[in-house]
Amino acid sequence: MSNVLLNRMKSARHVSGKKQQDWSQDAFTLTTRLLQVNPEFYTIWNYRRNILTKGIFHNSSPEAINHILTDELAMTMSALKSHPKVYWIWNHRRWCLENIPNGPGKQQEADFVGWKQIAWSKELFVVEKMLDSDARNFQAWDYRRYVLAGMPTPRPESAELVYTSRKIEANFSNFSAWHQRSKTLTSLWEHGKLDEAKSREQEFELLRNAMYTDPNDQSVWIYHRWLVGTDGSAELLEREIAAIQELLDEQPDSKWCVESIIRYKHLLLKKSSSADVKALSEECRGLLGRLQEIDPLRRRRYQDLELEL
Repeated sequence: MSNVLLNRMKSARHVSGKKQQDWSQDAFTLTTRLLQVNPEFYTIWNYRRNILTKGIFHNSSPEAINHILTDELAMTMSALKSHPKVYWIWNHRRWCLENIPNGPGKQQEADFVGWKQIAWSKELFVVEKMLDSDARNFQAWDYRRYVLAGMPTPRPESAELVYTSRKIEANFSNFSAWHQRSKTLTSLWEHGKLDEAKSREQEFELLRNAMYTDPNDQSVWIYHRWLVGTDGSAELLEREIAAIQELLDEQPDSKWCVESIIRYKHLLLKKSSSADVKALSEECRGLLGRLQEIDPLRRRRYQDLELEL
């Protein structure tokens, strides 16, 4: 059976007008069987879409096409349960969503909900279930951003802020949730939908709680660097250095505390008067020496950083 299918694949890949191209239901069924064995075979996914668009869809009504694509989404959902990080499965779901007809009929009322809107709304629920199973699945997070951007009726960005808060509170180590939060906040700030100064302070408060909960969590510190960069003023840098120093006093072996203080002092160097530069440089050198003791495996990296001062 597989050899038969592979022979069909070879002919289907040459779409330059060969008469032997097979867009039949039988060929479609064979692609299902092969993809159940190997969902990473992207050529089969491409062939499957060709069968749909060049064969099955031609004699199908919009309602029938909607049913077919709904079945496709169900098929890929089953595949994702066993292979949640295979890109080609997520890619096929994208294609299905983009090809669902608008129907049924013409919009008559303001609260009209067609097939497309139902499918996209349901998809957001599906991806949330996937993230409940694995909150760090970067493919699922990327797909979530795709769904949010493409929904016929946009979802309020404030709701996404609530969603990321829930994910972060469940696990401070969820870098994907922090990343999604940074994108959401940036958009809200740019469109004037959120008080930037006030919300930034709220974010720093959230981060301090996370830092004290687990000072060695990389995700928290990376987000902190992004947040500091949204302001970057000398006053803010000095404040955050002082706050991190307090934590370092309690956690003297925290590599991330020391690295962050060095980073922010280095930024201060660019904003300081010549009288302060020498003192800040010496402080950074001392901290880099301390890092070499805390993290000897990266000693050469810290030595190179010292040469830049």
